[in-house]
Formats: sequence, structure tokens, C-alpha cells
Amino acid sequence: MNERLLLGRSIETGSWVHKLDARSKILAMLLYLVVILLADSWWAMAGLAVFSAAVLASTKVPLKYYIKAAKPLRYLMLFIFVVQALTIKEGEPLFSIGSFALHEGGLSLAAFSVIRMFLLITFTALLTFTTRPAKLNQGLEGVLSPLKKLGLSPERITLMISIALRFIPTILDESQIIMKAQASRGADLKELPLKEKMRMLVSLLVPVISSAFRRAQDLVYSMEARGFRMDAPRTKYHRPAWGAADTAFILMFVIMGVAVVVL
Repeated sequence: MNERLLLGRSIETGSWVHKLDARSKILAMLLYLVVILLADSWWAMAGLAVFSAAVLASTKVPLKYYIKAAKPLRYLMLFIFVVQALTIKEGEPLFSIGSFALHEGGLSLAAFSVIRMFLLITFTALLTFTTRPAKLNQGLEGVLSPLKKLGLSPERITLMISIALRFIPTILDESQIIMKAQASRGADLKELPLKEKMRMLVSLLVPVISSAFRRAQDLVYSMEARGFRMDAPRTKYHRPAWGAADTAFILMFVIMGVAVVVL
């Protein structure tokens, strides 16, 4: 697997978080999402940051991996910071250049939004770092089981998600192979101007998309050859077991949510 790609990658350390039921971790991530959206003060965000750092450290996964998980979105976070800082006209003006003005309130809200996004990305990486893909799919299927009453199929949803996650590193590796083949023929993206890079990306997308469809078709044939049928009754190799540690893990997030609302 590409070492720079951390999405969907599990890192075994034997911590207590790794041993939790996948359903409890998925529910905890949903609670964390609600809590981080409710945090509207710097005191609440500081408390949430300390709580997040403590939980991440307890997984025994090096913190640098969590930071690397947020690295691909650094330009998006920078864009959000710049747009909010220049468009929100609240508080005392700090300085202005022509029609652009930077206000104290806009700078504060921009920093707040970026910190919120950074915490959300790094903390949700805990879910994939501490859970194997098979158990994660099984846990997601368990969490989505109430959808059966609405006529939806949790098995179909989890299958689509697992296949999509599985294809991400494959497509990235395919893209690198095609880029190296183009570079060997004199079309190196690193040496071309920006306008030419945009044109080259079009020539890169066509073979990548074609390869993705071909791999998807091969996967369908393989599943049919093995007699796979959607929504067919089947047994589980690993049976999930909810324990006291899972309940305690959920309660930690509930208590943190109450503390954030109070702060």
C-alpha cells in the first residue's frame, strides 16, 4: 500500500481502543461530530482538543500519523481560512488593502473553523487506524441495521463503501504508473507550465477512468463466479460483542458533549 495514503489503513498497536467493538467507535465518531459542531467558544474548543489528544494518545498510534491524515486537506483548510478572514466583517479592523479588509472577528472565526476541521479529520482517522476494514464494515452494517424498517439494505450500503475504499489505493497506484509512463515519453508534469499541466491531467483521467471501469467489471464477474448474492442469508466469521468498555467509551463522549455545552 502507498505509504502516503492513510485513508482506510489500520495500524495495530494492541491498545484498548483497538479491542473495542466497531459499532461503539462508529457511534462515538457520530457523537464527536455533534460535539464539535456544538462547540462555539474557545474554552470549549480547548477542552475538546485536550480530550481528543488524550484519546488519540491512548491508541498508541504515533500522533504524526493523525497529522498526516489531515495533510491532504491542508489547501482546503487554507482556502477556508482566507475566505472567512476576508469576508467576515466583525470586530475591530486590523488592516485593509484596497477593497480587502481584515477584521478581528473574521480572523478569529476563520481560525476557529480551521481548528474545528483539523480536529474532526485527525480524530475521525482513529476509526480506521484502530479498526480492520472487515470489522469496520460489519460494525457499520450493525449501526445501519435500523434502516431495514425503511426498506433500505444495510448490506448493500456497506458493500458499496467497502469497495469504494478498497479501490482508492488501487486507482492512486494506477495513476502513478500512468504518470511515470507519460514522463518516460517526455511528458513530465513537474516540468510543464500550469496550462500544460491542466491539459495533461485530461489525458491522465481517461486511462484512469477506463481502468477503474475495467476493474469494476472484473470484480462483478468474480463475485458472480463465486455465487455471491446480495441480501442472501450468511453467517459471520467474527461475531461482534458489546462489552462494558464499549459503554464506557460512549459515555466519555456523552460527558464531553455535556461539558462543551456548559462551556
